Amino acid sequence: MAVKDTTKHPCFNKETAGSCGRVHLPVAPKCNIQCNYCNRKYDCVNESRPGVTSGILKPFQAAEYMEKVLAREPRITVAGIAGPGDPFANPAEVIETMRLLNARHPELLFCLSTNGMGILPYLDDIAELGVSHVTITISAVDPAIGAKIYAWVKDGNVVYRGEKGAALLLERQLAAIKGLKERGIVVKINSIVIPGVNEDHIVEVAKVAAALGADIQNMIPLKPTQDTPFAGLAEPGRETVLPLRKEAGRYIDQMTHCKRCRADAVGLLGDDQSVALCGTLQACSKLKPLEVKAARPYVAVATREGMLINQHLGEAKVFQIWGQGETGGYRLVEERQAPTAGCGPQRWADLAAALGDCRMVLAAAMGETPRLLLEEHGIEPHSVTGFIEDALRAVYESGDLSALKGRRGGIAGGCCTGTGTSCG
Repeated sequence: MAVKDTTKHPCFNKETAGSCGRVHLPVAPKCNIQCNYCNRKYDCVNESRPGVTSGILKPFQAAEYMEKVLAREPRITVAGIAGPGDPFANPAEVIETMRLLNARHPELLFCLSTNGMGILPYLDDIAELGVSHVTITISAVDPAIGAKIYAWVKDGNVVYRGEKGAALLLERQLAAIKGLKERGIVVKINSIVIPGVNEDHIVEVAKVAAALGADIQNMIPLKPTQDTPFAGLAEPGRETVLPLRKEAGRYIDQMTHCKRCRADAVGLLGDDQSVALCGTLQACSKLKPLEVKAARPYVAVATREGMLINQHLGEAKVFQIWGQGETGGYRLVEERQAPTAGCGPQRWADLAAALGDCRMVLAAAMGETPRLLLEEHGIEPHSVTGFIEDALRAVYESGDLSALKGRRGGIAGGCCTGTGTSCG
């Protein structure tokens, strides 16, 4: 892994803010909490605040956008993901984006901004990918106060409200600080100063974060946003924020040059080029994966017995390769060995290479990581069930597989047998 100069992050080091820039890659639209000050509008180019972006990128699109950004502004030293939702409500997209950037630009600093709710399972992943800086937004360390800030918190498929939700979020956030520091990652705490809600509590946030090893705190005055519960509150002024920073500075360093960046911010902190590059971002958001060519005449199928599409992609040890018959109908070309299980994302890159002559992969179910990797290699992944012959007819004649999606009857024993094969 390349040795990185962590001082070149303009948000963490004010001295470099005039010479080092950052780009935020908007690959994370979903969020796992709802804050009472947040309204994620994706299409407003004239509003500068977190949660706003001119477009959403898939990982391969983000990698291409990064190339164009660096060509225009070589002073970019940081590639970050800050939404417009939360990175760890979109973990497959975020990890894949980081993987692509690490392969192409290992010299860049990689940065993530999160609420901390879903980060814990991915601490080792982001450390291995070279993420050097993580920001966690913590605006309360008392669940009674947190309950006033968060409308709900989502853990998997379960939604929690009130103090129970705020307590769960706080537990994850504090564990995240500890886990990140154990891995040598620089941690910044963003704290939203909300009049009448937490302004008398914000220094306590600083104390708790500092005790766990956080490096710096960024107090951000609330920006009242239309159609949110806090829309009617006043934005705190310098007379409120400066004394709080001074008091909290006794416990933890304070950031004083924040620009409340958009989820697609790009350029120097004092010379943001989000508007100038809006068209480039939107053009990249429309890029397609590699085109399917005549050299890809086949379809790969995950099947248990050779009649039904009824196997999870990650459980398949072999794939049946099907093509069109010379005199009509369809023929089984061969059975092809799947890559070894348990190798993380590399497994799916190897699978894409092994299926390079296939235009599609059909399986009963699959995870987001293999789906993304296959798409980026020009192979369409589809989760369908039913008779193989019906699916092949749909592929080669109409191209419409919708009638085979959502069926459950063809999956013997369910989608996953829990074999620990890194299904993805």
